[in-house]
Amino acid sequence: MRHIASGRAGLAAEIAGDGTAVVFLHANVCDRRMWRAQFDGMSATHKVVAYDRRGFGETRAEAEDFSALADLVAVLETTAGGKPAILVGCSVGGRIALDAAVRHPSRVGALVLIAPNAAGAPDPVYTPDIETLMMQSKAIEASGDLDRWNAMKARLWLDGPLAPEGRVAGPARDLLLDMNGIALRSPPFGSDVDIRPFFHRLGEVAVPTLVIWGDLDFPYVQERCRHIVATIPGAEGHEMSGVAHLPSLERPADITALIADFASRRAGVQVAPAPR
Repeated sequence: MRHIASGRAGLAAEIAGDGTAVVFLHANVCDRRMWRAQFDGMSATHKVVAYDRRGFGETRAEAEDFSALADLVAVLETTAGGKPAILVGCSVGGRIALDAAVRHPSRVGALVLIAPNAAGAPDPVYTPDIETLMMQSKAIEASGDLDRWNAMKARLWLDGPLAPEGRVAGPARDLLLDMNGIALRSPPFGSDVDIRPFFHRLGEVAVPTLVIWGDLDFPYVQERCRHIVATIPGAEGHEMSGVAHLPSLERPADITALIADFASRRAGVQVAPAPR
């Protein structure tokens, strides 16, 4: 465990193992603990790194404008030994990983993206039933009731917007509520001022890429994942049945196996970019 300096932040990072670095980037309702099973499962064969972004987990950050991508680069400079790393990102973490592959390609050897965001992607379109849930979420947020808002986040992102509330129970739900509860109560830490649209540049990604999504996730997220698979040269897609936005919490062993298999098969194999 160490804190990696980036600007006025000390990014809380866990590091274990040796070999090619695998760096895990968490979702916006989690922290580095969402990757515990994958971190432990891959530490025997890789150098594994999981860190908390600003406003999450144990990272310490003074309020300032910042770049989440620059924070990732600071982590890579500290942990990857000057070699390309395998980036594993979920949701917003996937967005940052993709951005790194576009803007810092020499630092990235492969990508595993789970329900990734993508800057510049079309705005979400909701069905009427999901729109009702989103309006309820906004009303709860506006009320300032952080416990209710936390519960709604679990409803949307862990259960899935069209699945029964409470579908995922037990330790996975408890962990999600703890991780997101810390984030919701985090003191102000500034704004990411370095988000540049790259959705139109996905064809430039030239590393092996695996995209994973669940069939209980938001429909627009599933559609975006399929678009990313179709656009990145040589990308692989894997839809998981019966899971939503956070499969590393729901099916940790399955996600660990998918990442480890992909890393053993594809890491270090360069993919030619699509012709312009």
